[in-house]
Amino acid sequence: MPQQAASIEPTDQRSRRSLARRRTAGFLATDTTAWVGGFIAAVWTRYEFQLPPGQLSRAVVIGVGAAVMYVAVAALRRLYSGRHPLGSLQEVQGVAGTTITTAGIVLLGLLPSADRPVPASTPLVGGALALLFMLGARFVYRHRRDLAMRPDVRSSTPVLLFGMGDAGQGLLRAMLGDPRGRYLPVGALDDDPDKRDLRVGGVRVLGGRRDIAAAVRRTGANSVIFSVANADAALIREIREATLQTGASFKVLPPVRDLVDHRITVTDVRDVQISDLLGRRQVVGDLPLSTNSLTGRRILVTGAGGSIGSELCRQVMKADPGELMMLDRDESALHSLQMSLSGKAMLDGPELILADLRDDEGIRRIIRERRPEIIFHAAALKHLTLLQRHPGEAVMTNVWGTLSVLDACQDVAKFVNISTDKAADPISVLGYSKRITERLTAHAASRFPGTFLSVRFGNVLSSRGSVVTAFQRQIEAGKPLTVTHPEVTRYLMTVQEAVHLVLQAAEIGRDGEALVLDMGEPVRIADLARQMAEQAASSVPIVYTGLRPGEKLHEDLLGTGEFDARPFHPLVSHVTVPALDPMEVSGLDPYAEPTKVVEQLALLSAQPIGAVDGPVDIRLSSR
Repeated sequence: MPQQAASIEPTDQRSRRSLARRRTAGFLATDTTAWVGGFIAAVWTRYEFQLPPGQLSRAVVIGVGAAVMYVAVAALRRLYSGRHPLGSLQEVQGVAGTTITTAGIVLLGLLPSADRPVPASTPLVGGALALLFMLGARFVYRHRRDLAMRPDVRSSTPVLLFGMGDAGQGLLRAMLGDPRGRYLPVGALDDDPDKRDLRVGGVRVLGGRRDIAAAVRRTGANSVIFSVANADAALIREIREATLQTGASFKVLPPVRDLVDHRITVTDVRDVQISDLLGRRQVVGDLPLSTNSLTGRRILVTGAGGSIGSELCRQVMKADPGELMMLDRDESALHSLQMSLSGKAMLDGPELILADLRDDEGIRRIIRERRPEIIFHAAALKHLTLLQRHPGEAVMTNVWGTLSVLDACQDVAKFVNISTDKAADPISVLGYSKRITERLTAHAASRFPGTFLSVRFGNVLSSRGSVVTAFQRQIEAGKPLTVTHPEVTRYLMTVQEAVHLVLQAAEIGRDGEALVLDMGEPVRIADLARQMAEQAASSVPIVYTGLRPGEKLHEDLLGTGEFDARPFHPLVSHVTVPALDPMEVSGLDPYAEPTKVVEQLALLSAQPIGAVDGPVDIRLSSR
């Protein structure tokens, strides 16, 4: 089989070269004929269709000479070597420029002679006609080739595109240029009245949003693809509802911010996601980010197998780090992470570190031996209700685990602690424990030479523990959607936004502070449930269960006494965090009565305790 593939490839190359040679020969013959025909037509019309004896032959000779000269100039400018795409504006400019040059040279050669073989107007008129003929031939060739490149009407799905801006037109051209494509554009829609009856690639704009039903009936389209760049969710919901009422399916083109690293292709078209319908402003594209500080550095990500940790690893990999170390206690999560990064999961590389934050001595040894320069600390227990019932687990993992990492970071250049909006005025074990980690990080900032800071953000869409994931599983199981309260709201982020903020913090964050992203307006969870229920194949009821212990009706981004300072970017707040002496948390007893553990966590998270003088030994052996 490999030998067969190797023999096929040169054959394909020879076939392509042969086709290119035939095309070049065809255009050479066409261009020569155009020059000769142009000069004959110019002389013929000059003498009002009554040619003097010998004039025709002289026109042919001069035309052939002009054609030879044109070909020579075109060869010097590489017009026949595929320098410009066939039929492109660049090729038109090249052909026109070469034609003008050739006509000018012929005219200058005729002017000194009183007894000219052809009239002086012949090079100008003949050159113009030759240019018209040459461009016409190229237009016909390009048109026939474009028709051949369209998707097969027998195997493709007829679709309408809503939105004929740059993104929509780019998608339409991509569809029309894919002969094996699954979508065939049969019409377009746009609310801009200036685009009515506009034709792009032969596809006509048939109206606006009010004409969706009529356009579907008229064209027989089976689907409407929403291709408006960075549209608000209200418009997406309106077009989706109008589309589904016609019986057609609805798909979307991702926002431009998700397509910045490649041209729009047909494969970018996808089903609508809940993040498209939420109605919240995604600001990740508004945050300038430079990952130069990560290039060539040794970077450690704890909790690398989780939703945030794995996306962090993917984004850090793009910055070309010197070494990326991925630590997690979940071996299956590490297996999946390595598979997503490299396409294979041998689990035998030094980049994967299987370790538990609760192993204080093990964590110290890993950091001492691997010597990371930057640490992103994403490892934590995050399920609010479970931690409310088992607060000792939050002590051992979230608090002591973070302290284990911090204790070993004397020589680390940057440490970024992943926190949560539940740490602002906390009322839950999760919030208490994450607020304590913010304060411990602030203490490390006062003791160690590196930069130590925290990042605080809301719920992450489609993470393993998110409400969206829970709703999706309930829908798949045919169960009702459970919502705690009709008015409960939460700040929601995509995982890309969350990771972007973390990397932004590594760039602009200052010692001891917490960075908070302006996430716009919070989302009503009941609205989210309703939107997901509407997307389900069958009817899904919504059941209200009541707020559970530790849950807020509305989350806060900033706590009491915290000031909203935005010194570097209008969308990122910098919050001062009071330091917490690690000795205070070493005395926690995770095995005490849960209510007592909760009380201790609440006190440690709420009251700023002054830093003690002199160096502090924060080894965990005293626990």
